[in-house]
Amino acid sequence: MAEDKMDNKPQADSNLESLGYRPELSRNRSTWQVVFMCFILASVPYGLSTTMSYPMAGGGPANMFWGWVIISFIILCVAASLAEITSVYPTAGGVYYQTFVLSPSWCRRVTAWICGWSYIAGNITITLAVNFATALFLIESLNVFQSSGVGITENFQAYQTYLIFLGITLICHAIPAFGNRWLTHLETMAIFWTLIGVTALVITVLVVAAHGRRSAEWAFTGFEPQSGWPDGWSFCIGLLQAAYGLSASGMVTSMCEEVHKPATQVPKALVGGVIVNFFAGLFLLIPLNFILPDIAMLANLASGQPVPTIIKSATGNSAGAFCLLIPLLALGIICGVGCVTAASRCTWAFARDGAIPGSKWFRQVNTRLEVPLNAMLLGMVIEILLGLIYFGSAAAFNAFSGVGVIFLTLSYAMPVAVSLLLRRRKDVKNATFNLGVLGTFCNVVCLAWTALAIPLFCMPTFSAVTLEDMNYASVVFVGFVAVSAVWYWIWGHKNYSGPPTERVEMAAECLDDANAMDKPPELP
Repeated sequence: MAEDKMDNKPQADSNLESLGYRPELSRNRSTWQVVFMCFILASVPYGLSTTMSYPMAGGGPANMFWGWVIISFIILCVAASLAEITSVYPTAGGVYYQTFVLSPSWCRRVTAWICGWSYIAGNITITLAVNFATALFLIESLNVFQSSGVGITENFQAYQTYLIFLGITLICHAIPAFGNRWLTHLETMAIFWTLIGVTALVITVLVVAAHGRRSAEWAFTGFEPQSGWPDGWSFCIGLLQAAYGLSASGMVTSMCEEVHKPATQVPKALVGGVIVNFFAGLFLLIPLNFILPDIAMLANLASGQPVPTIIKSATGNSAGAFCLLIPLLALGIICGVGCVTAASRCTWAFARDGAIPGSKWFRQVNTRLEVPLNAMLLGMVIEILLGLIYFGSAAAFNAFSGVGVIFLTLSYAMPVAVSLLLRRRKDVKNATFNLGVLGTFCNVVCLAWTALAIPLFCMPTFSAVTLEDMNYASVVFVGFVAVSAVWYWIWGHKNYSGPPTERVEMAAECLDDANAMDKPPELP
């Protein structure tokens, strides 16, 4: 911690300038604070709670537990792959900048364009998914209170749900816009809030267990698929819970220009954050597996939010269940704040290189608030408009969460693919965070996961599909791709040149020279 307190701002800013950018954001985060932000971006207890319908449909307790273990290992490989590259190129552009600088000159504009738009789309849609999930979770949490056997919000109309989502979205944007200097304190508080709240929840449900406890064999191996798909594919469908819970981890690369030592702090936080989240997930999932009620009932809940029902079943008391759900609801708001913060930084960084319409406006930093306010407002408007999909489909959250995972996974894979397949990992050979042969293995796992995740999360949860419960992730995915392609055709192919090209070429030459001499690179 002592080294984190040292003021290395001049050196960090000098390194940023060597990569072609003028420092504009305040560096106010230590290594632990970046780790805390990784935890907040995932907010595992909350993220796993709002997406528990997927493993319930996919196969139940075995799907939930083993899916979490498998996906945590995969995302750890993804995080390690990004950590290596980020230790060489630590900018707010994150994977977008890295894809550009690693790609050959003949294709770097196109690859960076695809990665940048995927990264922005992933950041915005995952933020939308978080805020929309908080709205749905709040509504279902209120349903633990019943009148004549009917939940008090059970007959809510679509517009009422949308208005709650709108209010949550405005709150999650107002806090990071006007309280940026206090965000690190909020994130630190969230760690202790989560620890206390989740501990209280798991102890209570295990001790009370109003309807009894399951056997250990059932809790770890029980497999009861409800999706209608073949067993293997059904298990894969259930993986979206874990993938959604951890997909936001790589978004922290966009905070590189707000830490003192980004080349070392952010890589450590990427890997450390996934490890912390893995144990946090086990701490919640294992106890819940022992007190799950009927799986078929949970999988077919109209709300798609089983956790409030699970907690009420375990406690046998509406007021007690609601009190135990409050920490998760608060964590949902804090998670939304973290996602808004990261999304605004990546949007600002992409606009800084002139890659989105209205870049001159969206690349501005509000000097009084010390945040890219215009970029933040752009994300908010897009989220509010996409939220209107809910009026046409009750399964809109499936589209938001699915497409967020797809876009983020694709954007993470692009610099890894270029580094491994085209550059043969030359650029990370002498990086401050280099895993050697293990890094190559992590790269392969990252790319294999991407090949599976993109088609997998476009699939509907249940095989019997109607227009209302169809997974519209593929539609949103194609929509963003179409906007990106049209803008490239209209403007990008003639005007977009990417990050400061001269600096990129100089940096690449220095890295090549350093690799040839087998010594750490000295960027210009």
